[in-house]
Amino acid sequence: MLPNNEFIRLSLEINLFFQRLMKEHLFFIETALAPVNADYIAEAKNLKEEFERLLAETVSYSDRAISVNVISSNELVTPFTLTAEELTSALTGAELNTEITKAEYRLTGLTSIPADYYRESSENIVGDLNQRTINLLEEVIAFQKRISTLSGECRIFITLYNELLEHVTHEADYYAGLLKSLQKKELPRKTLCEELNFWNHLMGEHALFIDGMMDPSERKLKETARNFAEGFEKLARDCVRTAEYQIKRDSLSLTEAIRNFKRAGTDGILRCRIKSIIPPLLADHVLREANHYLRLLEMING
Repeated sequence: MLPNNEFIRLSLEINLFFQRLMKEHLFFIETALAPVNADYIAEAKNLKEEFERLLAETVSYSDRAISVNVISSNELVTPFTLTAEELTSALTGAELNTEITKAEYRLTGLTSIPADYYRESSENIVGDLNQRTINLLEEVIAFQKRISTLSGECRIFITLYNELLEHVTHEADYYAGLLKSLQKKELPRKTLCEELNFWNHLMGEHALFIDGMMDPSERKLKETARNFAEGFEKLARDCVRTAEYQIKRDSLSLTEAIRNFKRAGTDGILRCRIKSIIPPLLADHVLREANHYLRLLEMING
């Protein structure tokens, strides 16, 4: 069973990372739907704003309560995040609460534990935050599945791949599972391959989406993205047949490489030096996911 201080710290760190992802997924759906689907656009917007409220609350609890390593990993926000939000909002006309991002830039890590920080009231507050997040996730998962089904049946038009809609729902399911385990004061019981395969598969799908959203003229970038997709899928296929130290090392090496590729791509998109239909915020979004996975891999590689 997790001690209270670990329950609180891990809950805040996981929520800071995933609540931002969830609200951005909804933003991407909101801005990708055709105007004729005004009701679905409004639903995506409302769910996005509910996640923004939860994220703002999580940020308010997190100063000097989360790991320095999590802050320095750039998985919560990157140096690009605020600019990407402002530009994407201006280009789409859809709103984003950038005050949350500004507050996250000001977060400081936990260097010493205040004597009264981990009192029972803090545990109750964070447990309630987790449960409200789980409840909202259930709504979001149902909404995203509905949009995916409607798109797959050609009943709505949306400028997102059906596989991307399934991808974001898979992430939401994973996040809900994390929180449900934490609410029991436990960590999810997964094998090394189960955890690595989840993230390696996500990284491979990111590469496929990047390839598919690059302009055809960006041949070298598209080829690089396809090579990453093949590399991550090979890692996922070979995990159970590969020595543990080797699969951990190979996953770390390939994730460092795709992180660097995504970082350069985000910078290039923000500077309008790369031709694509990738929203600037989506570029920053997948960069943060690579940063998060990289930190996890650095932990398990010791």
